[in-house]
Amino acid sequence: MNGGAREAWERVRRRLRAEIGEEVYSSWFPRIELDDIHGGTVRLSVPTRFLKTWIQQHYIERLNALWQGEMPDARVDIIVRTAVLRSPGATAAPMRAVVRPAPQPAASEGSRAAPIIVESVSSGTGSPLDPRLTFNTYRLGSSNRLAHAAALKLAEAPAGSGPVFNPLYLHAAVGLGKTHLLQAITAAGPEHGRRVVYLTAERFMYGFVQALKNQSSLAFKEQLRGIDTLVIDDLQFLQGKTVQQEFCHTLNALMDSGRQVVIAADRPPAELDALEERVRSRLAGGLVVEIAPLDEELRLDILSARVNALAQGHPGFNVPADVLSFIARNCGQNGRDLDGALNRLLAHNQLTSSAITLEMAETAVRDLVRSTEPKRVRVDDILRIVAKHYNVTRADILSQRRTANVVKPRQVAMYLAKTLTLRSLPEIGRRFGGRDHTTVLHAVRKIENLVGSDRALADEVETLKRLVNE
Repeated sequence: MNGGAREAWERVRRRLRAEIGEEVYSSWFPRIELDDIHGGTVRLSVPTRFLKTWIQQHYIERLNALWQGEMPDARVDIIVRTAVLRSPGATAAPMRAVVRPAPQPAASEGSRAAPIIVESVSSGTGSPLDPRLTFNTYRLGSSNRLAHAAALKLAEAPAGSGPVFNPLYLHAAVGLGKTHLLQAITAAGPEHGRRVVYLTAERFMYGFVQALKNQSSLAFKEQLRGIDTLVIDDLQFLQGKTVQQEFCHTLNALMDSGRQVVIAADRPPAELDALEERVRSRLAGGLVVEIAPLDEELRLDILSARVNALAQGHPGFNVPADVLSFIARNCGQNGRDLDGALNRLLAHNQLTSSAITLEMAETAVRDLVRSTEPKRVRVDDILRIVAKHYNVTRADILSQRRTANVVKPRQVAMYLAKTLTLRSLPEIGRRFGGRDHTTVLHAVRKIENLVGSDRALADEVETLKRLVNE
């Protein structure tokens, strides 16, 4: 190949890099090479079929236009390199879900069947799974029935079938069963011949950053895109522009190729302020399901199941019905609160040989009953109620607009977030469009001062407090 062709290729690469940006270019084009030019055909080669398909779908027109700036009749053809020498281990094996028998239980566990442990295998990329979190152990109620049905239908889809809901997006406050459903989907994958990988957002970030450091980011991305189902937990913790862009590329690649994506977060897509708008829009385009706080009947059902599980490891442990009702009624609205209360009872019973009575339970979980109250109010609830009260949008409150009809609701909402939740000033600032904590402090102090002198505002604030707490 003559030097003129090489120089033309370098000019095309430079213009492409300038047009699409360094981050996108480094994600897709570092390993594309000029193979040859014959007649008007420019043959470019890539190492994998997946990369060829992606470039053809998204960038072939741009490549044709750039080459036509060098050769008026040029037409780009993408091929896969077939004779590429690789050092051993240069490309990790595709991710897969592996099922293996768990170690046999100890004699004290009786005749229970050994649980199945499902683990994600790919150089440690997958997050570990809890073998207890399956569909069989998930307790159903009115608050989570739709989420469970959607997750089960997706998990039981046979290998090779198209996506059921794409993406399936579950959101709820902490301790309401999001992770349980996600891990149940992952555990069921191998039973139906599906390659499933479960990752927390933190693990996804760690894997991508490590791949960048090891100059193996393309292999990391191709691993993720070579599976049937990708499950991402705690998406609200996904941070960093580069990581978010890579997540967006991965999300688009999987969904465009008919792969299933399942995501969980603590709030709906529109309220994930740290994510780019295009990511939020893509997430909202699937099935979005909220898991509501557990009602008392479901809490009682969960408690009964947890007591039975604890009794297998602690013979003689039993909780009377009136004590279970007391805990279900008073100790929070999520599974973690209930676990904490039962662990208190177990500790008192086993360590002090105290019988579990209602009086003992009231003493043992007294601080848990008190501590659950302020945690019921969420910043999202405050934003929704304040926006509706003042006839503005949530986006207005989070924006940088400084008009009077927006500034007042914003400052009132910040004041309520500080007084009704346990969030710190920096946390509140982040939830209000990434503002500095000093801005939040200024708003809180201003509303505090006005409430003391402006009776009408004081009444408004009290009304809003009542609405938020209902």
